[in-house]
Amino acid sequence: MNKEILRIALPSIAQNVTIPLLGLTDAAITGHLGGAEYVGAVAVGGMAFNMLYWLCAFLRMSTGGLTAQAVGRGDDTLPLLQRAMRIGLGIAFVLVLLQMPLEYATLRLMESPPEVARHAGSYFKILIWGAPAVLAVYALNGWHLGRQDARTPMAVAIAQNVVNISLSLFFVIFLGMKVEGVALGTLIAQWVGLAMFAAAKDSPLRTTAFWKTLFRRKPSSITHVHHAVSSHGSHIEVTLFLRTLCMVAVMVWFTRSGSAQGEVILAANALLMQFYMLFSYFMDAFAYAGEAIGGKYYGAKDGPNFRLLMRLLFTWGIGLAFLFTLIYGVSGKMMLSLLTDEAATRLAAQPYLPFASIVPLCGFATFLYDGLCIGTTKVKLLLASVLAGMTAYFTIILTQPSPDANVSLWLALLTFLVLRGIVQALAFRRGERITFSEY
Repeated sequence: MNKEILRIALPSIAQNVTIPLLGLTDAAITGHLGGAEYVGAVAVGGMAFNMLYWLCAFLRMSTGGLTAQAVGRGDDTLPLLQRAMRIGLGIAFVLVLLQMPLEYATLRLMESPPEVARHAGSYFKILIWGAPAVLAVYALNGWHLGRQDARTPMAVAIAQNVVNISLSLFFVIFLGMKVEGVALGTLIAQWVGLAMFAAAKDSPLRTTAFWKTLFRRKPSSITHVHHAVSSHGSHIEVTLFLRTLCMVAVMVWFTRSGSAQGEVILAANALLMQFYMLFSYFMDAFAYAGEAIGGKYYGAKDGPNFRLLMRLLFTWGIGLAFLFTLIYGVSGKMMLSLLTDEAATRLAAQPYLPFASIVPLCGFATFLYDGLCIGTTKVKLLLASVLAGMTAYFTIILTQPSPDANVSLWLALLTFLVLRGIVQALAFRRGERITFSEY
């Protein structure tokens, strides 16, 4: 079983580690441009797109979970990919069409200082044109993962992020661009990622039949099957959308609250969030294993192997959580120095370093349960846990238990992570025993 887990997790780690490296590189590039407003602009602009794209995360999650279950049952998975692609491209068209009001609304929501908002607006205007590629890649990632294939997404993500980092450095260092150079490098890399998926060996996107039938009505012989998949999928996608909406609200408020405390605290929090992101992408690799393998066993109604998978995943999770907390505790100040040469930003971040250091211990359980819930499409449990965590999060922020507003903000984030894990553990285990009671 550990071999099966690592067959998904190791390529996913290789894939995911390029993503925080990209974030670290962006933070380092902007951190050396000569002002905190550049770090803040990328943080705010990045959060604007995270807010838009996180709301579409259901494309990857629902496609991955349903595809894994279809693999376990021995069903055809191609209609699931086509359905996700149709939805993704439709949403992307709307985002591009409404780019001006979206830019105004998202940047106004952040309440950034004027100079930060100006640079963030430039960042947004460039990156919005990557929406079709990003959402199509969401669908493709979910489909490949559900088919127990983590290697293709790994290869695409590594190449995509190497292109991104290389072009961002080129545009900023050699062409003298600033935030616009970082955005342009990211935009080109997004389309390179989609092109690589299309060119991959055995990719259905290489066939004309895939594109001819993408928007075509299904043959009558399988209409009832397609309708059943669409109805079930729609319920899952709506629930996942609501869950993601809550997640977005939490993270947007985190950035907004930091922004309200000034450019330096905004920049300090943006750097510390790289610690969170670095751990999350390692832990997500094991969550993906839970999603793909757990979904397969769930579809095959293999209860004993499903429960063994849970035990092994949490063994890996606890070990990684302690390892990352140790690394952050010992090397946190050095990591901050690598991220920026702005002394004021480093000094502002240091008092909050202990909070960022214990994120792994507070959050590992909810990452793993997220994967298992997605694989088994127990999406109501995901929504319930996020609602509970979000309630505690905003309660702490509104009551301000610390005279330092940023301490309260970090306490709220840690509570959000811990409470989600507790609710998921209680609710998911109860549901899992019912599902596999015949075993």
